[in-house]
Amino acid sequence: MHLNRRSLLALMGGFAALPTMAEAAGTDAGTAGKADASNPYGPRYLGKASAPIQVMEFYSLTCPHCAFFETNTLPEVKKKFIDTGKLRLTFRDFPLDGIALMAAQVARSLPASEYYPFVAALFASQDKWAFAPGEHTKAQYEKAIFRYAALAGMDKASFDAAIANDKLKQFILDERSHAEKKYKIDATPTFIMNGKKHEGAMTFKEFAAYIGQV
Repeated sequence: MHLNRRSLLALMGGFAALPTMAEAAGTDAGTAGKADASNPYGPRYLGKASAPIQVMEFYSLTCPHCAFFETNTLPEVKKKFIDTGKLRLTFRDFPLDGIALMAAQVARSLPASEYYPFVAALFASQDKWAFAPGEHTKAQYEKAIFRYAALAGMDKASFDAAIANDKLKQFILDERSHAEKKYKIDATPTFIMNGKKHEGAMTFKEFAAYIGQV
């Protein structure tokens, strides 16, 4: 169960399509740097760096299957594996459309401590802000995403600066295009662990089996 770029764009009426890999070649910049409030380009993750199990999740904030994993599976994964020091889960941006890209820019512009709570809140209410009925305009999406950013402590000036940050936008696009090239990512969510690839959301039991913890 997963969602690829083409199917999501069809679902969202083709809104704000992103460039292909050939149009936005990049490097694996997301694996370097310290994750702090002053460095939106650093890694974003849950878990200790020393955790014996290291998993990357490539996700899009407008992907319903990503939302399923984050809201139904990750809380138990966090309790059983991340909080116990067994697993480190690194979030890798793979926006499937312009709205997911904008939301990712905002997420990375928050203090690192607010990154996961903000992302979790967006996934938990995805139907309300990403797929709400009615007219879909960029201004409406901005207004909807800002409501969640404000709850995370971001003021309007900082929000506007985040979505206007072309350097950060290109960084995220570069991450995505590198993932397409290096890991052959073309759907979300996709998980990578020691070269072992899994496409699609998983239940807790399925994820536990994937990381060898059954």
